[in-house]
Amino acid sequence: MKIIKRIITALLLVVFCLQGVSVFAEGDPNIDNGGGNLQDGSKDNFWNPGNDGVRVTIVDAQTGLAKSPSIDYTNTNQSGIAFHFGKVSKADYLNGSTLKVSTSSYVYKKPAQALPTIISDGSSVSADIQEIRSYFTDEQVVKSIAGDTGFKLETLTNGDYKLMIEPIMYITYNGVKTAMTATEAALYNQLTGGDLINKFGPLSHKNLPFALFLEEDDLGYSAWTGATDIKVTDSDIIKNLGVGIVSFREKVPDTEIAAGDYDYRVDTDVYTSVTVSGGEHTPDNPVTVKFYIKNRVYTVRNVVFPEGGSQLVWCKWHTPATEQTVNIRVVVTGGASASKTSISANIVDLSKNPPPDPTAYDRNDSFSIPTTVPMKPQKTSLSWSVWESYWKSKWVWNSRWVWTGRRWVDRGKWVDEGEWKFRSKSYHASMTATMEITPDEKNPTATSSTMKSGYGINEVVRTTVSGNGEHTDVQNAVTYFPEFKYKSYWRLLEVTSRSKMEFRENKYSTYNNRTHFTPVWYPDGSYKVYTWVMDCWTPAGMLSVSKTDSLTIKGNVYDDWHIAPTY
Repeated sequence: MKIIKRIITALLLVVFCLQGVSVFAEGDPNIDNGGGNLQDGSKDNFWNPGNDGVRVTIVDAQTGLAKSPSIDYTNTNQSGIAFHFGKVSKADYLNGSTLKVSTSSYVYKKPAQALPTIISDGSSVSADIQEIRSYFTDEQVVKSIAGDTGFKLETLTNGDYKLMIEPIMYITYNGVKTAMTATEAALYNQLTGGDLINKFGPLSHKNLPFALFLEEDDLGYSAWTGATDIKVTDSDIIKNLGVGIVSFREKVPDTEIAAGDYDYRVDTDVYTSVTVSGGEHTPDNPVTVKFYIKNRVYTVRNVVFPEGGSQLVWCKWHTPATEQTVNIRVVVTGGASASKTSISANIVDLSKNPPPDPTAYDRNDSFSIPTTVPMKPQKTSLSWSVWESYWKSKWVWNSRWVWTGRRWVDRGKWVDEGEWKFRSKSYHASMTATMEITPDEKNPTATSSTMKSGYGINEVVRTTVSGNGEHTDVQNAVTYFPEFKYKSYWRLLEVTSRSKMEFRENKYSTYNNRTHFTPVWYPDGSYKVYTWVMDCWTPAGMLSVSKTDSLTIKGNVYDDWHIAPTY
């Protein structure tokens, strides 16, 4: 029996725009393919095509922590499963849960709408990317998952939650019917000292983890940019592979723009990257990659990599000053292919939605201070590698015997019959940031940590970027405020020096200060501000940091007014 020959890999990072509770817009999936050849199994260790499923868990859209029990779905009868690890999600394992073997009855559910094939065997059973994407964005499927996990559909899809989807393999292992996710397979392989990979490597450490993986970073899991037809390490699987994510976003005023292949800000230095693969390429037969962006062509020459390898190739460019969609065409010559030949880049202007002018007569009697801050995902470090080639000489004497009339003379020469070798050079970049809010200098009654509502605050963000790889400076930061529940309105900060950002000058300030006015109606208590520091671009993606700082509100500006008769 075949374990697998090929695997369909799917990132399901899907945006649902909801105008009503049950209306779904078309998703924007990021989907990739991978897999490889398999070996035959044995009577005690084998996998049958079609014996797959998924584990679905509802997680917090900001923290990634599990918010529901996990449910295993499969189309096949798995009542004979005698060995499994319970219902533990990848999120739970990464947050400290340990792998525990269970021999209790295996609980699973056959979905009313049959699952598409998750794992392909490359011949008799094929997984289809479009079917996988369509299935997990189908309204009835999402509604069924909501019901099975005890959620209301409108709650699940309000933007506070995401679906975490993990592929499951059902195998006969050492003669025992067994169920495990990709993460559990990697953890169990560690416990068995490599026994699982020895018997199921092409399935457990290649086709299973690549059945679902991210093409874009999300919830702290990194996108996979390497080859997808090789066996990977336990560590790679546990940290980043064997997981797909479905996002739901409410259609609210602070929706920045529908996600494309890349989301950039206006007037920003950025990198656009593709992965190139196919064959062996040395300086004798290098690959050339051209990026056609707007009216310019960015050419990358002399791209090399070994047989079975791949190379990250990028160009650095500057985005336009106005909002638009830039379609990028990628052309590869030299006998290789790119992961993408057409890229859609959304260019967004975040300066268009500053808060309105607060007045002394504003009221919001029903307001309550938010208890949580819905922070955006952050990525503080990135790494990537580049193949280099070098010539390893092998000098061989090439004889050429010549008769001189008296004797034979060897008039040969030394010939270098060496070959090109490859080595991988690693690069990395990381960023840190600090953020501080303080009462505005024109506030006459504030202390360093306490102020009255109705006055302004100032903010300073300081950043540091380090590493041995290419990167831009930190170019943007956006601040969200509690009076708007951290949405609807925001302030785009301005770079005032290479590593420092502040509020832009406020047109409603009498002194044109770099200030944000707190509403006079804000209740006593914590005034916590959230800032997403971003647009530090590298060839491997964007670095970003989420920061918060707070002051205490006690009283309001009217407390500083004193009315007395004049004499």
